[in-house]
Amino acid sequence: MVTPERLCVNSLSPSPIGEIRHLHTLGPTGTNLEAAAHEWFRRQGLDGEGRVTLHATLEYAMETVPRNGEHALVACAVYPELHTLVFGNLRVCRMVDSFVWPTHEMVLAVAPDGSAEPRTVATHPAPAGLVPPVSERQLVTSNAQAAIDCADGKAEGCVTTVVAAKAHGLRVLRSFGEVPMVYTVHHVREATP
Repeated sequence: MVTPERLCVNSLSPSPIGEIRHLHTLGPTGTNLEAAAHEWFRRQGLDGEGRVTLHATLEYAMETVPRNGEHALVACAVYPELHTLVFGNLRVCRMVDSFVWPTHEMVLAVAPDGSAEPRTVATHPAPAGLVPPVSERQLVTSNAQAAIDCADGKAEGCVTTVVAAKAHGLRVLRSFGEVPMVYTVHHVREATP
């Protein structure tokens, strides 16, 4: 098993995991990444001590995360452009942990009186393959945002989490179940010379 210490760029550097008290990830509330951030704190024995901040995109989060060593970004392996986020920020960010944990149940949902065959479906790019082939995809920044857009009438349907669908009063047409997912934790700190 690879320990966090072995993941360090410089093997003489101590693991920063114990410093992390603030996680930044994708919002709005109801995303799989928000749930994963809370799960990471639970696994670290930091229930109630860690703080989770939600951002419109992970890219925006990376721009705004304080670089004092107490903050980290939580991403997932299927996040579009994760490779760009990682390699574009090597001087200020490094992956220090990962874990497998299921997503919320993923669903195709519509408004309560919506059609069983939505013409337009709001979706984050990651689960866009779940959109029915007869529907037009409308890309949004998160699964939770897809539910908001559907509830607001900006799309007839959405691919979202069951949590977000219920929170916005949507009717579930189809469940795809929970999806085992790899979540990654990226420690953010001042750039080294």
